[in-house]
Amino acid sequence: MSGGLYFCLISVHGLIRGHNMELGRDADTGGQVKYVVELARALAALPEVERVDLLTRQVIDPKVSPDYAQPEEELAPGARIVRLPCGPRRYLRKEVLWPHLDAFTDQALQYLRRLGRVPDIIHSHYADAGYVGARLSGLLGVPLVHTGHSLGRDKLQRLLARGLKRENIEQQYNISRRIEAEEFTLDNAALVIASTRQEIEEQYQLYDNYQPKRMVVIPPGVELDRFHPPGRGWRSPEHLENELRRFLVDPKKPLILALSRADVRKNNRALVTAYGEHPRLREMANLVVLLGNRDDYQAMEKESREVVAEFLHLVDRHDLYGHIAYPKRVEPNDIPDYYRLAARRRGVFVNPALTEPFGLTLIEAAASGLPVVATRNGGPVEIIANCKNGLTIDPMDTDAIGEALADALSDRARWNRWARNGIKGAHDHYSWSGHARRYLKAVQRLVKPRPKAAPRQKSRLPTIDRLLVTDIDNTLIGDSNALAALIARLREYDGQLGFAVATGRHIASARRILKEWNVPTPDIFITAVGTEIYYGPQKTADAAWQKLLDYRWDPDALREALTHFPGLRPQPKAEQGPFKLSYLVDPERMPPLAEIARYLRRHDLHAKLVYSHQAYLDVLPTRASKGSAIRYIADRWGIPVDRTLVAGDSGNDLEMLRGNTLGVVVGNHSPELEILRRQPRVYFAQGHYAWGILEGIDHYRFLDDEIVVPGERPEEEAEPAP
Repeated sequence: MSGGLYFCLISVHGLIRGHNMELGRDADTGGQVKYVVELARALAALPEVERVDLLTRQVIDPKVSPDYAQPEEELAPGARIVRLPCGPRRYLRKEVLWPHLDAFTDQALQYLRRLGRVPDIIHSHYADAGYVGARLSGLLGVPLVHTGHSLGRDKLQRLLARGLKRENIEQQYNISRRIEAEEFTLDNAALVIASTRQEIEEQYQLYDNYQPKRMVVIPPGVELDRFHPPGRGWRSPEHLENELRRFLVDPKKPLILALSRADVRKNNRALVTAYGEHPRLREMANLVVLLGNRDDYQAMEKESREVVAEFLHLVDRHDLYGHIAYPKRVEPNDIPDYYRLAARRRGVFVNPALTEPFGLTLIEAAASGLPVVATRNGGPVEIIANCKNGLTIDPMDTDAIGEALADALSDRARWNRWARNGIKGAHDHYSWSGHARRYLKAVQRLVKPRPKAAPRQKSRLPTIDRLLVTDIDNTLIGDSNALAALIARLREYDGQLGFAVATGRHIASARRILKEWNVPTPDIFITAVGTEIYYGPQKTADAAWQKLLDYRWDPDALREALTHFPGLRPQPKAEQGPFKLSYLVDPERMPPLAEIARYLRRHDLHAKLVYSHQAYLDVLPTRASKGSAIRYIADRWGIPVDRTLVAGDSGNDLEMLRGNTLGVVVGNHSPELEILRRQPRVYFAQGHYAWGILEGIDHYRFLDDEIVVPGERPEEEAEPAP
């Protein structure tokens, strides 16, 4: 329908395509991939929806299918996958994508600009997409919906419980950055969609930004046309039967079916132990474990390799040969037939995971007429309550797992009842059309009539093809000779160059100090740490930017809350602004920033804390920053972000230096910027003050016809350390 809703879904990591999904290939290509693809299709089928774009990372890597390199892929009428460049071209695990997410945000913004349409809803999936979605939501003024799929704080608890050291967890999983991204996402999300009530009450409850009033349970759907019980005329595919005959002495026995990727959390070690230590169960049924695809398990990622190695060890230890099947390859189209074959043999599906956020495979099994035995930790409890088709078990109790499986297989009348209940429950509670309808009802209240977009003005910038943005204090000014050299260099340039300053100062102070140093009037002023934007000599304020910043901003409540912390003293009135609370800091007395942020979040107060020069603290709206202001300007005025050189020296410059901008850190920078040393497209100059800016201009050949980023060959970059 013309004029219908436009949804922008974001799922950054993994390998995403609409056909032959490689589910279980690795830890990043699991149920989330299936969910986002099917959600896009289901939404596009609604008459109220005109367009659905699923934004993900483009992967150009000979080790994976060329499908993942295609810029676009149609999923259904009105729905498509859009793949955007993000960091190195090759496939990367999600834990090392963090340095590239600002660039992904810039690419997404450019895509939407080319499209010429702003989404009605942005829906992010997992922490990395949550970070991107929160940034885009703030820049575009669009409601953000978020689905976590799995959560960092819950994962941290489980890893610590397994005895792993926190520093090792941090090194492998980059867990603190993930958790902070999740908090940032919750700070900005208008709605969080969870799969189960348990996810909200036990997992999201661990977060400082826990606000259950902004959370709703909408269980995912299942493809009921693919997952259905074996009819009277159904025959199992011959190649499946042949595959099982390779492993099983008596392949006609009932099948205990398990399906998961090779992940320690899926707890297949407990399943094999339970089966191996239960002689009666071994006589009753065969065990079939589908652990994803592997040509050579020694070539798998470390954790997956260890899981498969332990699995094979346990098979050997319990001498399960002839009783257990574990095919090396499972095609996506074979999975429904495995469920149906297990149902025809009157078997059961088992999910012994240590914790299962939802459990889509349980619904697939239920829809196929296959009863289930599943972990009591997480979503399976609600699924089995809805479908009334099986038992829950303690995943740590191998004896109980074995007894539950034997019990499920031993009562024929109950098995029949469970099979019927599962089919009915899947249709009643878990259809994709029903999911899309409930989803639309939940998010439609967030969609407001959009005012006419402000025109992308062009003032003196109609032919601008690049923009120089610099902080003022200790970057642009500080050395009069350097400043004079920079101004002379810019005046020599005969191209179309825009000039902007981005500063923590308010507008009057910025104009005064620039006049004192004889700096030409900038085309654009970004002042008060990115909370105010002014254009040209008339300092015309950008009112639309201020309207965007007002989201969840409560300065009176924030001022009151911050009186609880020692070491903070409000700066003079002239340094305060409608969207900026500024404090002088005594670093010896002020608590850690994380403690202040936690207090504000737990009191449903939303702010961004910017600490600079170990002396100043600025408290801003969550959407405010110099970096966000630059991207807002780039979008509104049509200036390419990757032709924007930004220079800074302190912590309040961090965000504008990340992403696709050409970043320059001057030689006299503060320690807060050292974390950018390995950041893509950030150059650390030797020269101080404006000498550093000049050095950066030469480094990027910024004033030449062709801007260059030295050494940037994404396909050859080494994988960054977490």
